[in-house]
Amino acid sequence: MSDFNNSFWSIYVAAFTLISIAACLLLLWVTARKKVESSADNTTGHVWDGDLREMNNPMPRWWMWLFVISIVFSLMYLVAYPGLGSYEGQLQWSTRGEHSEEMAQANKELGPLYAQYSAKPAEALAGDASAMAIGERLFMNNCAQCHGSDARGSKGFPNLTDADWMHGGSPQKIVETITAGRVGVMPPMAAAVGTPDDVKNVANYVLSLSGSPHDSLRAQLGKSKFTACAACHGVDGKGNTAVGAPNLADDIWLHGWGEQAIINIVNSGKTNAMPSQNGKLTEAQIHVLGSYIWGLSNRAVNTAVVKP
Repeated sequence: MSDFNNSFWSIYVAAFTLISIAACLLLLWVTARKKVESSADNTTGHVWDGDLREMNNPMPRWWMWLFVISIVFSLMYLVAYPGLGSYEGQLQWSTRGEHSEEMAQANKELGPLYAQYSAKPAEALAGDASAMAIGERLFMNNCAQCHGSDARGSKGFPNLTDADWMHGGSPQKIVETITAGRVGVMPPMAAAVGTPDDVKNVANYVLSLSGSPHDSLRAQLGKSKFTACAACHGVDGKGNTAVGAPNLADDIWLHGWGEQAIINIVNSGKTNAMPSQNGKLTEAQIHVLGSYIWGLSNRAVNTAVVKP
């Protein structure tokens, strides 16, 4: 556990805050009591620019009382709200609680809007322009950061507009992915494949599965070594949606293309994670979002939405 998670830092922050407030009170008291001897013309003797003299006048009482009121207010605030380390405050207020209340209120107000879409299947929603407009906004706010505003993804982030799905592209599977999230793990396989030369041969065999440029001799030698990979990717290399193993024969590359890219993955493995949206989005919102994503790769049905 990080040192920043133990109780010392909570005590440190609380003590530092209170000492700072006490120091302000002490400074106010000292300055109020300090008397500066002045000359006959009631100046402190400090002169700037030849003729600017500092007068020896006390601070206005309203200013001093305003200072005192500010300190009292800060102490009352620290009692009521979080501010002293891990102390939660008498009102039990938190930004997380405030956000949760606002989201609950927003979901309550939007409930009737989403209710009209909940009973409709994804195939019907994909052709509903109003539902897809809402789905697009949900996508932009929650998915575009990784998959791109056009949903075409990038290196390490799947393209959602094609027909290549690691876990299945049915509306139900898409909703399942959005709701629960996904963690894809490929362990380092170099030891199982064999020598570095064997790994290179397997990389060329994998390239041959999709008809990509490769060394045919090495590919032939790597075919027998591919058995170490077949448990997940299948004997024919076409993947397995049950475990999220990618299709290696479709010339679609999630983590980069080419011999060296494949060698790197075989040697080091790869882990990808998509966070769960359950709790962040309601069930009805996920249904609309899933229908929108399904429609991106099923344009024949999704005739109401124009995509590049």
